[in-house]
Amino acid sequence: MTRPRPTLARLGDAALTALAVGGGLCILAVVLAVVMNITLIMFSTGSMAPTIPAGSVAVVQEIPATEIEPGDVVTVDRPGALPVTHRVLEILETDGESVTFTMQGDANEDPDPAPYTVERVRLVLASVPYLASVVVWFGHPFVLGGLTVTATALVTWAFWPRRGRDRSGKEPPATADQA
Repeated sequence: MTRPRPTLARLGDAALTALAVGGGLCILAVVLAVVMNITLIMFSTGSMAPTIPAGSVAVVQEIPATEIEPGDVVTVDRPGALPVTHRVLEILETDGESVTFTMQGDANEDPDPAPYTVERVRLVLASVPYLASVVVWFGHPFVLGGLTVTATALVTWAFWPRRGRDRSGKEPPATADQA
């Protein structure tokens, strides 16, 4: 007859399973990001509110500027300044790979002061409001250190040899000497 596993062992197994699934999802996300040119951006201003409020995180994909259309929300890199993410208002000119267009933030009364001329943009695919503070929190050294120590402790506990048990966690059968 087998004894039921202790609650602590079941909790440890559940935690290890959750960590393994999380790690697998992270690996999948990194592969998809590299293959599909996808990154995350965080919004510190409310120029795109209410569509994308300040503190949001957006998933963006780098694409050729020739693929954008009016109404798309795109991020444009600016030399010597932070990137800007606004809605495309009008395509003014296309010259080979280079596109000139105007943009405006949804919360702004006026369009951006000057048109943008670029070959590549980052198209906003989706956004999650108020997630930026969580992302920043996970990037804090104490949080990363705590997660690392916790994961290390769980893995060490899971693989620590247990006296009197085989690899399946069951007690070995009694021998004549033990009876």
